[in-house]
Amino acid sequence: MKDRKSNVLSLLEDKTNDYARKTALGMKTNFGWSELTYDGLGLLSRRLAAYLMNDLGIQKGEKLAILSESKPEYGVCVFASVIAGTITVPLDIKLTIYELTSILSDCLPSVMMVSQSYIDKALELQKAIPSLKHIIVMDEQPVSGGLQSIYTLPCNYTCKWRHRSTKSRMFIIYTSGTTGAPKGVETTFGNILAQVNDLKGLLAQIFPKGKDMRVLSILPMNHLFEMTVGFSTFLNMGHTVYYTKSLKPKDILNTIRDKKIHFMVLVPAFLRLLKTVLEAEIRNAPKFYRETFPIRYHLAKFIPYRWLKKLMFKRLHDCFGGSFRACLSGGAPFDFEVAKFFRRIGIEVYEGYGLTEVSPVATLNVEKNRDLRSVGKPLPSFEAKTDPSTGELLLKGPSVMKGYHHQPELTAEAIDSDGWFHTGDIARIDSQGRVYITGRIKNMIVLSGGKKVFPEEVEAVLEKSSMFAELCVFGVSREGGAKDGTEDIAVVVVPADVVKEKYSGEELEEVMRSEVKRLSKQLAPYKRPINITVLNQALPRTATRKVQRKKVKELIQA
Repeated sequence: MKDRKSNVLSLLEDKTNDYARKTALGMKTNFGWSELTYDGLGLLSRRLAAYLMNDLGIQKGEKLAILSESKPEYGVCVFASVIAGTITVPLDIKLTIYELTSILSDCLPSVMMVSQSYIDKALELQKAIPSLKHIIVMDEQPVSGGLQSIYTLPCNYTCKWRHRSTKSRMFIIYTSGTTGAPKGVETTFGNILAQVNDLKGLLAQIFPKGKDMRVLSILPMNHLFEMTVGFSTFLNMGHTVYYTKSLKPKDILNTIRDKKIHFMVLVPAFLRLLKTVLEAEIRNAPKFYRETFPIRYHLAKFIPYRWLKKLMFKRLHDCFGGSFRACLSGGAPFDFEVAKFFRRIGIEVYEGYGLTEVSPVATLNVEKNRDLRSVGKPLPSFEAKTDPSTGELLLKGPSVMKGYHHQPELTAEAIDSDGWFHTGDIARIDSQGRVYITGRIKNMIVLSGGKKVFPEEVEAVLEKSSMFAELCVFGVSREGGAKDGTEDIAVVVVPADVVKEKYSGEELEEVMRSEVKRLSKQLAPYKRPINITVLNQALPRTATRKVQRKKVKELIQA
């Protein structure tokens, strides 16, 4: 523990001192902007940690759960947990009481930090979980039921910080828990430090040298992509991170303009939504602008200078306040056409790939002459290879999880005896070391002739149409007959608003089916969807906006 870079507590202290008066975390509330400086973040964290240890008697290794939307106080709770020697369990606010009870029964926390919005849920959980002795509210405004708030705790900042090794668990992140045994990924201090060190070096290549960056993050903090990148890495670099209460594009664009945001951490679904907003701006522009836009868009393909593209598409950059430079996309595969659109207008999109089990970023596409279809090269501390028989991507490195909480058999299935983590994703790695994700083993559709089709490949073709707001491809099993046990390719498409304005009823269905068939001609005949369903509602998605393929399938079959 002599090396301060391998000691999270020393690192936390150093950063607090280095950037004392700078804004670390901020968010717009009903009362205006709520902001914490690095100094303030450090003080509040120490105050909460002192209360946990001195007043509540919380011991090293106990669990501290957090049930809250993303906000500056979330960071206070994470750092206080580090100081107090507890293991942090971030919870998904969208889960039901049943799902949360299943998770908490698995990890048995002593303390729960909760935002004002979820106090009732926390109190209900406390009745079901005997280990949950203390609930502390994260908000500044008055709270009910005699609960303590982090802002009303005794003004005591003195406590002995509890050091732990890099092999100790920092987080348990639950990736599921809806049915059966929940799956808790144990992430160590070493895992997070390896990620931060790798990402700092790569992001330094794309950030202007010596410039303080203002970052907007819209992902939930219970998701490790947000915790590692949007929180830990950016704070470690001394930047400012802002959160937003609303996920409406209009509100987010207002925040970007108000705070002159430079960079954003998001998921592909939101990137597509932003493109839709900008396309509406183009349609509403004066006639001359509308008519000359395609010419400028074509010419931009040959222009390497961001400043010139910014000038050419000033109207669109003004929507972002003029300071916005780029975004980092992760959590799901992103649309090549969307990325190309943003690059053409002078806003770069850097794609990352990973899984919670690798803490979570494994690759990042930050090269100047990068291929937008690739997820980039592995982070410096990773080794990557593909299984010669299945094409599955295997990863090894210091960011690979400790294991699944209380599930040694599942851990042994995921990490082999040589330390390789089996991702479940099909990939190819080119001669330059760039990784291309081509499908997912469990999503694979096996047709009657033995042909194998990955839904992602079909989706990539169909997503080119602006007539579809959303879509999802999956396999539907056949029962009985010679083809029993094999699958047909099915697709569910949701019409875009502009299409619904023009058509309805049977005519709408026919137009959508025709569009699927038209685009499917780009695919080999066996890859074309046979079952086409037109759905007039949003597809079920996870907290990070991934389409829940299984739930879509259940919805259609029901």
